Amino acid sequence: MKNQYTLTRITVLTAMTVSAISLVACAGMTQHEKNTAIGAGVGAIGGSILTGGSTAGTLGGAAIGGVIGHELDKKK
Repeated sequence: MKNQYTLTRITVLTAMTVSAISLVACAGMTQHEKNTAIGAGVGAIGGSILTGGSTAGTLGGAAIGGVIGHELDKKK
């Protein structure tokens, strides 16, 4: 039981650390760069879900999402 508590605690702390680092990393980005990064992240999650976690699906989703995010806010 103690090992499960420790593992849960480590997982939560790791998730909080990664979230904090990713927020700081985006501080100097332009809106265009943020859209690309968000698109890639959302695409990777979507690709992973739709393909049952395959690497190709995750990478393909990230690529497609990144392109969509990149093109999202272009000035006309």
